[in-house]
Amino acid sequence: MTLMATAKKKKTLPEDYRPSEDEPFMSDEQRAYFRRKLLNWRDEILRSTKETLQHLQDDSEQHADIADRATSESERALELRARDRQRKLIAKIDSALERIEDGTYGYCEETGEPISLKRLDARPIATLSVEAQDVTSAASASTATSSQSTADSGVATSSSDLRSAATP
Repeated sequence: MTLMATAKKKKTLPEDYRPSEDEPFMSDEQRAYFRRKLLNWRDEILRSTKETLQHLQDDSEQHADIADRATSESERALELRARDRQRKLIAKIDSALERIEDGTYGYCEETGEPISLKRLDARPIATLSVEAQDVTSAASASTATSSQSTADSGVATSSSDLRSAATP
């Protein structure tokens, strides 16, 4: 059964429904809400991608002026980068939809604890709770800082080695 068929099979929610902390976490209604939100987001991205592709095809004319050509190429590169980000985002949305189907959506991949409804509403593709994300970010920043310090000290050592080697 496809995701779309599953979405249609589920009962429909009122348009103004919002998940509440008073409900059981990831109740049928909450899963339907996030499924709808993710599907709408995905459809919006796909629609935007089609428009971008159409724009790129329409704008493939040759420019006689080199400045116009450079501007056109810069715009094309930006649009292609944005399209690549959208492609990656669609993969994350599809992954979130799969997690809704297998019952793991809304739970932190690190701790197994529920991700807050506010976080999921703001970022429905979230896989980590705020706390786990903070720990992951802090660890990444620490690794980056120590790697940079190591690189910096390596450069300083190399420079001092070069100076001492050059001095008679």
